[in-house]
Amino acid sequence: MLSETNLNPLLQGLDPVAANRVIAAEQALAMNRPDQAVGQLGPALASHPDHPEVLRLHASLLSLRGEHRSALGDMRRALDQRPHEALYHNAFALFLAEAGELDQAIEFLRRACELQPTFVLAWYNLGLFLTRSARFDEARDALRRAVRLAPDYTAARAQLADLLRMDNSRDEAIAEYRKLLAEQPWTGMAWWGLAEIKTLRLDEEDSDAIRRALMHPRATDGDRIAMGFALAKALDDQGRYAESMQALATANDIARKHRTWNAAGFTATIESINAAARTADAGQGLGSEVIFIVGMPRSGSTLIEQILASHSKVEGTAELTDLPLIIGEESARRKKPYPKWLPEMSADDWRQLGQRYLERTARWRKRHPIFTDKLPNNWMHIGMIRAMLPGAKIVISRRDALETCFSCYRQYFPGNDYTRTFPDLAAYWRNFDTAVSYWAQKEPAHVYQSVYEDLLKNPENQIRELLTFCGLPFEEACLRFNETQRAIGTPSAMQVRQPLRADTARAPRYGELLNPLRQALGLPVAS
Repeated sequence: MLSETNLNPLLQGLDPVAANRVIAAEQALAMNRPDQAVGQLGPALASHPDHPEVLRLHASLLSLRGEHRSALGDMRRALDQRPHEALYHNAFALFLAEAGELDQAIEFLRRACELQPTFVLAWYNLGLFLTRSARFDEARDALRRAVRLAPDYTAARAQLADLLRMDNSRDEAIAEYRKLLAEQPWTGMAWWGLAEIKTLRLDEEDSDAIRRALMHPRATDGDRIAMGFALAKALDDQGRYAESMQALATANDIARKHRTWNAAGFTATIESINAAARTADAGQGLGSEVIFIVGMPRSGSTLIEQILASHSKVEGTAELTDLPLIIGEESARRKKPYPKWLPEMSADDWRQLGQRYLERTARWRKRHPIFTDKLPNNWMHIGMIRAMLPGAKIVISRRDALETCFSCYRQYFPGNDYTRTFPDLAAYWRNFDTAVSYWAQKEPAHVYQSVYEDLLKNPENQIRELLTFCGLPFEEACLRFNETQRAIGTPSAMQVRQPLRADTARAPRYGELLNPLRQALGLPVAS
């Protein structure tokens, strides 16, 4: 290993023992073994606490533990010593993004690409972060640069195709996915990308190809999970519902081997949030610029956002992470986990958090005075939103419990581990239902429930009612929401670009196959 230390200029200034430990720590991180990395890096950190490469790896470990501000501190010290190192600019950008500073992260990635124009990973990350910021034209250019530099870079090619799909370039996206699959048929994200184009029917040739790809020696568990959901969609398209259910069960079982869901722990957390006193608020007008759209995934929240984004006064954004990041910042500042610090908040504390949120989201108000924040899981924080932004409107997206939970079960949701089993889904639904029902009853002037089925039955009345709640004058464009041109990064992207359809219910097609889910939800079984 010593020969490698001599060849790597980043290790200059380390003695051979420390250099070898740094190399071993980096390899452990690459293999997702943080405990092993800590063991290797610890002695090097003790003997060379200011070495930039030691600091870079230590920052990575801090970030993995959620200590994003500390990670940024270490990485800044490393970058100050090597300001012309593209790798360090890329790393600093990643930590900035973890801390929620996406705009700054983009600037550091641009600098990394300037310093090293052939740095494929920096171009890819730039495309990824620009996509998250809804800067889709710039993202497309960055991803295409990454693909030109590394034609075999699967992640960049799949992300480019995903971006085309989000931007409503349907045929071009399909062509990109098909081209990638022709070369690398085991690429799970490409198969799932095709499945995400809801207007594309996957036929028997596709389902057969997916079955072959599932057996490919180069397919990882991640590929097999994504392919399993794509296979289920293909079988559903073909009316083979029992086989589709089996494909979903298999994919979800693989996912549960890697990550499980603590339903009891989540319920306890939600109960703690609901029980926390929030008597003070930041002042009645603060937050009147924002409309929060919350709810279960797959419940129609993207449709609500598309309707509102069709209004001349509203900027439709994306699934913004600003509120959860502010919660993380406040938890770190108070050195207490959320929600334990909620009862300690004063009116001035809430005002500061509200202003912090508005500062973070200022870029969304450059074109229109009002913007949407459509992060579904913010339903957990309705009480907090009411305290810190009492002028904000909160729209809850609701849909039939069975349809919502089954749609979540069918969706490839990395990170949403409660969607893997029917009992976990039902427990999550009950937590959601209890919390949002309470706030809708308690705060009807600020919290509104939009029911998906009602919207399908009588769209004009429901849209008028929604706009009135949001304090917006009626505009005909909101009825023609499917004509609004904007990039959409959620699974419903293709659907909300079409007129409303009354045949979206899927549970009746599956009949008795969904009885275990009905039982978990406490619903009558189908005979």
